[in-house]
Amino acid sequence: MDTRRRVAREAARLLYTGAAEEYKQAKERAARSLGVDAMPSNYEVAVELDLIAEEREGEERRRRLLGMRRAALRLMRALREFDPRLVGSVWRGTARKGSDIDVAVYASRPEAVVRRLEVFGFPVEGVEEVVVFKQGRPRRSHHIVVGLDGYEAEVVGRPPEERGEADRCEVYGDLKRGLSLPELEKLMKQDPLRKFVPRRRYR
Repeated sequence: MDTRRRVAREAARLLYTGAAEEYKQAKERAARSLGVDAMPSNYEVAVELDLIAEEREGEERRRRLLGMRRAALRLMRALREFDPRLVGSVWRGTARKGSDIDVAVYASRPEAVVRRLEVFGFPVEGVEEVVVFKQGRPRRSHHIVVGLDGYEAEVVGRPPEERGEADRCEVYGDLKRGLSLPELEKLMKQDPLRKFVPRRRYR
C-alpha cells in the first residue's frame, strides 16, 4: 500500500470510528500519526471509508441501505407537494452505521412542511434555522429532524427559488443532484442498491 493510500486509509478509520468529524481534520491527523507529508484527496478518503464500512458491516449494511431508501420513499411521498429530493449518503448508496436520511424540500414556510409531517404521523423531534454564506450572500434553510421507521431523518427546507440548484460536493467533487420522488420510485423497482459515486478522483 503506497503512502498516499495509507494516509487515506487511516483518515477513513478516524472518520468511521468517530475520532474525527471532518475530512480535513482526519487527513491531517492521519498524516501526522504516520509521520508523512502525503495528503490524499477527499475522494480517496471516501473510497477507503466505503471499504471499511463494507468490511465491518457486510450484508447488514446492504439491508440497512435498502431499509433507509424504503423509509425515504415513504417520507418523500408524504412531502411530494414540496418537490422532495433524496440527498446525502442514502442517495449515494454509501450509508453506514450511524448515517441518517437526508431529504431536501422547497417551501416558502417551514411551518407548512412541519404540518405536513405531523398530518402523516411523522414525529418531529426538532427544527433549526441554519444560515451559511455562499459567494458572499446568506442562504437560509430550516433543518427538521424526524423519527422515521427506526432511523433518523433530516428534512432540509429551502426557499422555492433555489429549486433546481445543485451545490458541488466537497467529497466527490460532482454536483449533489440527488433523486426526485419519481427517480427514487424507479430505482427501488429496478436497482435498489445502486450507488451514485463518480469514478473520477476529484480533489
